[in-house]
Amino acid sequence: MLSVVNTDGSAESGALIDEIVREGARRMLAAALEAEVNQYLAELAAACDDHGHRLVVRNGRHRPRTVTTAAGPVEVTAPRVNDRRVDEATGERKRFSSKILAPWCRKSPKASEVLPLLYLHGLSSGDFIPALEQFLGSAAGLSPATMTRLTKQWQDDHAAFQQRDLADRDFVYVWADGVHPKVRLGQVHSCVLVLLGVRLDGTKELVALAEGLRESTESWADLLRDCRRRGMRDPELVIGDGAMGLWNALAEVFPTARHQRCWVHKARNITNALPKSAQPGATKAMQEIYNAEDRAHAEKAIEAFAKTYGAKWPKAVAKITEDRDELLAFYDFPAEHWIHLRTTNPIESTFSTVKLRTKVTRGAGSPAAALAMVFKLVESAQERWRAITGASLVALVRSGARFENGHLVERPVAGAA
Repeated sequence: MLSVVNTDGSAESGALIDEIVREGARRMLAAALEAEVNQYLAELAAACDDHGHRLVVRNGRHRPRTVTTAAGPVEVTAPRVNDRRVDEATGERKRFSSKILAPWCRKSPKASEVLPLLYLHGLSSGDFIPALEQFLGSAAGLSPATMTRLTKQWQDDHAAFQQRDLADRDFVYVWADGVHPKVRLGQVHSCVLVLLGVRLDGTKELVALAEGLRESTESWADLLRDCRRRGMRDPELVIGDGAMGLWNALAEVFPTARHQRCWVHKARNITNALPKSAQPGATKAMQEIYNAEDRAHAEKAIEAFAKTYGAKWPKAVAKITEDRDELLAFYDFPAEHWIHLRTTNPIESTFSTVKLRTKVTRGAGSPAAALAMVFKLVESAQERWRAITGASLVALVRSGARFENGHLVERPVAGAA
């Protein structure tokens, strides 16, 4: 059993530590609830009836209830408030409702984050209770009925996300990819179409996540049209794999957006077209291209790559030479942003750290439920995303500033549209 040595040399077992943590959580929650009620009473101290009696007073405590938190199950006894004020508009009694601990709350939001992860690991709803009992120390408040309600809530959250207004957001850069998590979706070859954007302040945000066919122009067009309908404007640059239906859809829906091919996908496609003996050298040669200090050196590196491999493997070389402009588009943007614009790594890294289930079980649920689980995991990961390097330059890019080889060469004209 895990133990911790205190400063006085004494040791505490893991079980005791858990108890200490839970007790600390209980005390902090109790103190927070007391402070909230005290503030509420103080703000309404002047509210009195015709006899001078206060209309808002303490009224003992509610019955104890157990709340599942990240620290484990915590018993809470919340203070009760008697509010005798009447809403003049409706004639109904006003009630105190805690913003810290709602009347229906039986678990903290952080505890809920682990649930879609367990689902995607392969646990059916019937497996949640014993799994979470080990994880949290108790299965309090996590009945099968609760799990069913949570699954429905995740689907509602995803639906609301896909319908939200985008007019108040401005995505200057957008990464796009079709990801194949091994979950049950609506069609045999379906994947999760993902759009992830960079806002004016340099922060990243999930733009859209929907089911579709990766190579289908119409699937991507449907997603992009929906984003435009909800107020999204043309990005300055879209980064994605060349083997998707995305690019034709972009030309139709967001025609002014420039295209950048992902170098990770491109390098993978090229090495697959080469014998193993040639792959290490080709990988190094491609790094010489996309790590070049400017476009001119990158062009020379492409010519060198073509000269070395073109005679024996012309199809592999054509994968670069035919997409030359789209592979080198990032040179027309700030050098600080290049590391972010050369690949779709923000999407790939997010999905690689999410341990998606590798085997669809009988209790996997509907395709909508599976997609909602993926959404909740990405939503949780989004809280840890960092702004891109050179975040202050993103607004400059959107305003029309011109960059060459990563350097600013022309500022936007003041007052220009």
